[in-house]
Amino acid sequence: MRILISQFRSAAARFTVSRPLVVAILLGPVVGAMLAFGAVAAQDATSVVTIDNFTFSPKELTVAKGTTVRWFNHDDIPHLVVDKDKAFRSKALDTDDSFSYTFTSAGTFDYFCALHPHMVGKVIVK
Repeated sequence: MRILISQFRSAAARFTVSRPLVVAILLGPVVGAMLAFGAVAAQDATSVVTIDNFTFSPKELTVAKGTTVRWFNHDDIPHLVVDKDKAFRSKALDTDDSFSYTFTSAGTFDYFCALHPHMVGKVIVK
């Protein structure tokens, strides 16, 4: 066993590795995992639309396919989020209630408040 250890040490002494290479070798898997996690997080993205003072904000939102959009009602009165083409419809959202919808197909989704039709918004899915 001592012979093997001494042979290993003498072989290791002849082999020199630069510090940046060692760092790259050790951190490569960690960085790769972080990038993979970032890709998954992007796929599970959530975008937010707030309802405040009888308006949707932002009024127009562009998202990637697979994104979940969550509407939060900050008004003192209820609102209903309804897609013009009936793709989605919330229940009545009281103060601080929310509604979520995941957009699985590309397109333009015009929506409004069923209780206050002058309140309009748009989600563009690419």
